[in-house]
Amino acid sequence: MIGILRREGPPVTATAPLKTCTCCGSKDFVANKVLWPALVQEWGLSDDETQYVDRQQGLQCGRCGSNLRTMALALAICRCYGHNGTFAQFIEEAKTRRLRVLEVNEAGGLTQFLCRLPRHIIERYPELDMMHMPYQECSYDLVVHSDTLEHVPQPVAALAECYRVLVPGGYCVYTVPAIVGRMTRSRAGLSPSYHGDANQRSADFVVQTEYGCDAWKHLILAGFQECRLITPEFPSALAFVGARWT
Repeated sequence: MIGILRREGPPVTATAPLKTCTCCGSKDFVANKVLWPALVQEWGLSDDETQYVDRQQGLQCGRCGSNLRTMALALAICRCYGHNGTFAQFIEEAKTRRLRVLEVNEAGGLTQFLCRLPRHIIERYPELDMMHMPYQECSYDLVVHSDTLEHVPQPVAALAECYRVLVPGGYCVYTVPAIVGRMTRSRAGLSPSYHGDANQRSADFVVQTEYGCDAWKHLILAGFQECRLITPEFPSALAFVGARWT
């Protein structure tokens, strides 16, 4: 059964663990186990991979509740705009409050901060068809989504839409659950696999793409002339940035 074979590589060398929440600045963290055995088997995760994905999804800030992937997303957005403080500080800046922001699905704990911006809107997938978004070209300065792209049937088309609705000089910042020791693959032809909850089997939770170390290619294929990888803690916390050049 191809869908459950493990594809183990050598253990990945990790960087130093993150000590401070990039969202709110707290140093209080709580670790939760979020992966369940069936998902580990479907995904073919090694023990090493299981450990860092569990940390990615389950390590939370004790103050704001953001998990590690949300912290990576917050850091990436701050870096795009040259901000060196927390995300909570970033959204209070005058230049930030002028940004037109499209958030697709709740981007983890980041929504509680983004919703304070006067020109922020949130849309939910699959109610919003990411492959055919109903917005004019150059409508937004920033597009944000987190662990959503892997559920979209045509992820390159979805990223191309993100590119289209961005203004020149704008950014698409997002996360996908990437296994860094393997290549990206489609799950077409494999047994259905679902992320989110062990009891959740709705169509919008089914995984279409399992991302690996070449996840950045989808940004280039979608039309972005520049892509960045931001990681406050490798390999647990990765955020991808696509920049639409002026």
